[in-house]
Amino acid sequence: MKVGDLPTPALVVDAEAFAYNLDTMAAALPGPRLRPHVKAHKTTALAREQHARGHHTFTCATPREVLGMARAGMGDDVLLANQCLDANRLRALADSGARVTVAVDSGATIIAAAANGIREVLIDVNVGMPRCGCPPDEAGRLADAARAAGLEVRGVMGYEGHVVGLEDATERSAQTRAAMDCLEVAHKLAGGDVISAGGTGTYAINTYATEIQAGSYALMDNAYDALALPFKRALAVVATVIHANAKFAVADCGLKALAMDHGNPSMTGADVWFCSDEHVTFAPHAPVAPSDRVFVWAAHVDPTIAKHDRMHLATAIDPDAEVVDSWPVDLRGWDVS
Repeated sequence: MKVGDLPTPALVVDAEAFAYNLDTMAAALPGPRLRPHVKAHKTTALAREQHARGHHTFTCATPREVLGMARAGMGDDVLLANQCLDANRLRALADSGARVTVAVDSGATIIAAAANGIREVLIDVNVGMPRCGCPPDEAGRLADAARAAGLEVRGVMGYEGHVVGLEDATERSAQTRAAMDCLEVAHKLAGGDVISAGGTGTYAINTYATEIQAGSYALMDNAYDALALPFKRALAVVATVIHANAKFAVADCGLKALAMDHGNPSMTGADVWFCSDEHVTFAPHAPVAPSDRVFVWAAHVDPTIAKHDRMHLATAIDPDAEVVDSWPVDLRGWDVS
């Protein structure tokens, strides 16, 4: 099959660019220095490629991702970098046979973890992004509570998500250091050997963390591509032109095939006007006709992939390129049954 034969919209991965990205990161952060984040691709077949390059520890965002990695034989050391209060899900993690560490940031999350068989935790710390995480000066108290509940505190984690996308490299570096100063305060109070942080945008400048939770580097997107990182855009959505006139054209790739939280996608050889539910309206640089194939580059790769059932590896992002493999996006959703 060729890329031009795929039913659209469909995820297409440039196999050469993808391999380059994995090799580049493995050289920069070998072995346990990188804890690849599965949420970026939700695909165990892709995780196997990371595992084959020496990364045997993984980060997950959902219990389903953790269980999927365990069932796929990659449960050596999996971190659920998220709070979970669901007893059934926590018990499923504890019974999975994998080494599972869970992020906790409150008494409630500690009690839930201990009551449902979890053995190891990281204290999640708010290092500047107003999401989850305790204040740095509360990390010691929570670590003591976790140990009192019978949990092993492996260390701390803190995600500088408000920093990773800053285009100014100097500002990104300065704010990363400020975030890690917060995490250092917490680590001194909480103890443990693990300091987990970072992402694709800060993987090379966050030298404080013992492990980096980067994920998007494997496939990249427009937002990270703007940072001039040493990775290539490797994933696009192939779409079919379904309408064309003298002013604009429309292809079958809209909001239900693309994540729009980082803005409009871009297109090869065209200017994107807007996206609607099932359509992208664009001004092509050269005439197109119905049935032509076009390529749409997502602004945010992680939630874009989560909208699709499969990704297709090809020799290039081109209609005439050969499809060499197809991988199910098998870690989508939240069901843990």
